[in-house]
Amino acid sequence: MPKQKKKQQNNVKFYRINDKIRFSPVMVIDQEGRNLGALSVEEAKNKARLVSLDLVEVSADVRPPVCKIMDFGKFRYEQSVKERRQKSKQKNLQPKEVRLSPRIAEHDVQTKQRAARKFLEAGHRVNLRLEYKRRENAHKDLGFTVMNKMVEDLEDISTASNKPKLEGRFLNCLLEPKA
Repeated sequence: MPKQKKKQQNNVKFYRINDKIRFSPVMVIDQEGRNLGALSVEEAKNKARLVSLDLVEVSADVRPPVCKIMDFGKFRYEQSVKERRQKSKQKNLQPKEVRLSPRIAEHDVQTKQRAARKFLEAGHRVNLRLEYKRRENAHKDLGFTVMNKMVEDLEDISTASNKPKLEGRFLNCLLEPKA
C-alpha cells in the first residue's frame, strides 16, 4: 500500500524549521528584522540557538532561501488568529435561492418576494430560479413575465446583475443588494 502524503490542516502553510532546512547557504533575518546576509545553515542555527529561538524558512521559493530567527510556536499562534479573523470577515459567497414556477399564483409570488426581500436585507445575494416542467416549455413567455415582475418589485432594495437568462429548462436571474 503506497504511503499517503500528510494533508495540510486548515490550509496552513508548511514551514521548515531548524534541522528540516535543506539548502545552504540561506539569507538570514534576525529577531529584530535586520538582514544578517547569506550564512550557512549551521551558522544560522547556532545564531538562533544563542538567543533560544528557532530558525524558520519563510520563503523557500527564492535562492538563497530566506530564513528568519523567531519563536515558531508564537508565530504559528499569531498566524491562526489572523486566519480566524479573516474567515469571520468573509462574506457569504453562496447566494440564497428562491425557486419559482411559471404557473405560480399571485399570493405565492408575494410570499417568495418576502423571502427574497429578507435575504437581500440581510446582505445576501439572491438567485431567482424558475423551472419549466413538461408543457410549460412551450410557454417561455409566462416564465419571463413572472421573473420580470419579481425583479421589478424588488428593485427598491436590489439590482439585477444581469437580465433573466434561459439556461436549459431554467430561467435564472441574480439579484444583489444595493450598497
